[in-house]
Amino acid sequence: MNNCKGLGKILFFAIIVASTAANAQTKPATPASGKATEKEARPALEPKAMELLKAMSERLAAAHTLKFVSLESYESPSRQGHPLVFANKSEVTLQRPDKLRVITPGDGPASEFYYDGKTMTAFAPAENLVAVAAAPPTIDAALEVAFHSHGTYFPFTDLIVANPYKDSAPGIELAYYIGRSQLVGGTTTDMVSFVGNGIFAQIWIGVEDKLPRLVHVVYLDDPAQLRHNLFLSDWQLDQSIQPDAFTTARAAGAKHIPFANPDAQPPPGARPPTKVETPKAQQ
Repeated sequence: MNNCKGLGKILFFAIIVASTAANAQTKPATPASGKATEKEARPALEPKAMELLKAMSERLAAAHTLKFVSLESYESPSRQGHPLVFANKSEVTLQRPDKLRVITPGDGPASEFYYDGKTMTAFAPAENLVAVAAAPPTIDAALEVAFHSHGTYFPFTDLIVANPYKDSAPGIELAYYIGRSQLVGGTTTDMVSFVGNGIFAQIWIGVEDKLPRLVHVVYLDDPAQLRHNLFLSDWQLDQSIQPDAFTTARAAGAKHIPFANPDAQPPPGARPPTKVETPKAQQ
């Protein structure tokens, strides 16, 4: 579990989220006539917010290789009804269009996921269990198959697909620019909030490099309104990656098990990349 210092950081960011969202949603006084002036009227999709989301997408999509660390904190109801906070850490390595590795030490059982363009491998080192399945020839298609067939889901999926903006933008119903922060990710960030695709989200995007540093999400169909935070750090783009990074020799002697979904339901809010083309159409 998180130590007190880590939990303090999460609570601190929750306070930032609450205060900035409240300021962003404050409405100016309505004129005596009861009608808002043209100056007060704002578009549902503020151009600056959408431009920042698009710039972030283009920055990620243009990179041939990506490496970053993802720290997910999420709330789960306790026996008393108050939410507990749990965390998962993932070390992500990606090479477009057909290589992905996700190492998850986790607070629970550790796991490793490898995709090399032909097969997907899930390895549990502590239990010495491995599952292997055939996979389509692109990361997007492989993530979709892993989700639907095997229940494999990563909270950063929307950030590593081939075109994050194309996947997400059509479903956004409301987007607005909040302001700047100098307290997240060790750099100055622009804060954007949006609603769509079943979520309310706030995202901190680096002013200079356009990389995401923190994503705060509440799923709209969750009656408890539990909060999920994704802290993103140690970004490395377009660096050389060893060819054997997307396989593991340690799993050679592991016991093979079916590559199947162990749970009846995916985690809250989990969804695959949208509108993924079939491998035949991509060729």
